[in-house]
Amino acid sequence: MPCALDAVSAAIVACEACPRLRAYCTRVGREKRAAYRHDTYWARPVPGWGDPAARILLLGLAPAAHGANRTGRLFTGDVPGGSSDFLMQALHACGLASHPWSRAADDGVTLSGVWISAAVRCAPPDNAPRPDEVTRCLVHLQREWAALPEARVILALGRLAFDVARRLLPPAATARRPVFEHEGHYRAADGRTVVASYHPSRQNTQTGRLTQAMLRTAIRRAAAVADRPT
Repeated sequence: MPCALDAVSAAIVACEACPRLRAYCTRVGREKRAAYRHDTYWARPVPGWGDPAARILLLGLAPAAHGANRTGRLFTGDVPGGSSDFLMQALHACGLASHPWSRAADDGVTLSGVWISAAVRCAPPDNAPRPDEVTRCLVHLQREWAALPEARVILALGRLAFDVARRLLPPAATARRPVFEHEGHYRAADGRTVVASYHPSRQNTQTGRLTQAMLRTAIRRAAAVADRPT
């Protein structure tokens, strides 16, 4: 549903619902990081991107202040070897991305079967959105999810993304609260599933908490679930 996704993206970019986040993104885009002093920062809410026929919704936390808030594309433009490249390297190894890096919105990277989104669309100070900001932003994710009719699996990167992803789906038959753990999964009453992974932040990847092998395993698990007959 490309037209529906275009409308969702336009609404995201125009959103002014969270004054604290909008002020922060604008300030970062004005002050810039020294390495990007000649760049024009996007400095607006960041929409999702990828394959409109995606069977997997890959859900991150929020744009990075000097990554997606600069480039205008989620998981794009972090420092070389940062979370953007780490994620794209894993997606490429699994046959879901055309290149093993993600540097700019016009770098030619394409995704197959995957749509990349975020729980919060504006870069938050200290990478920590407030609960009320997460709640206000949920409407964008709900509309995006509805505009991806082929999507059956959400691959949630990090605990917050996992909790937000479950809010998109009807409750499961069991009353037991799902516990976030790498490669854990939550199957909703309608059969759609959330698969969890640690977030590919530098804190996780540089300490070995999340390795390329671990992320690729989680991606392949999500793909296997998405490809099961309904």
